Amino acid sequence: MLEVYWGLLITGVLFALVTVLFGDLLGSALGGMFDWMSGDVLHALQPMVLFSGITVLGGAGILLTKYTAFTAGMVLGLGVLAAVFSCVLIYLLYIKPMENTEQSLGFSMDELVGRIGEVTIPIPAAGSGEVVLRIGGGLTNQIAESYDGSEIPWGKRVVTVEVICGVLMVTALDTDEPGLDP
Repeated sequence: MLEVYWGLLITGVLFALVTVLFGDLLGSALGGMFDWMSGDVLHALQPMVLFSGITVLGGAGILLTKYTAFTAGMVLGLGVLAAVFSCVLIYLLYIKPMENTEQSLGFSMDELVGRIGEVTIPIPAAGSGEVVLRIGGGLTNQIAESYDGSEIPWGKRVVTVEVICGVLMVTALDTDEPGLDP
């Protein structure tokens, strides 16, 4: 049974080394063949969680076999308990918090529809200007044209009606208050 535990420990360590050293290289070389393992369906069964449990099971099995007088069944049971406990800890203390930080500063242009912004470069009736909009924790400047063909002066609040080929089609808001959405 000691050989099985050594096999589990070595498998977990090799998986960790391969993913740390070659993870991105292998992912792009294989064309994202293993993207299904990202855990989009069962978040708790991500490879990092599973292989850490396998590694802990192997390590606990080795230690308990060598340094205790427990039977093989007790060693296996305690090893599985240690593995499950470590999986839960890794998921709750590392994976779950990291899911919340996987926000990007990137955004889709379609997300700008309905957003309120402010004109920073006046928008002529037949031409382009610029607006600034609040996205997430920052601001973004975008090329804009008048949706209804009217001239929109500097500092005017506008709302994005649609996005056509990366250009915001905006219309002036009725209010004269300058500024962006809070």
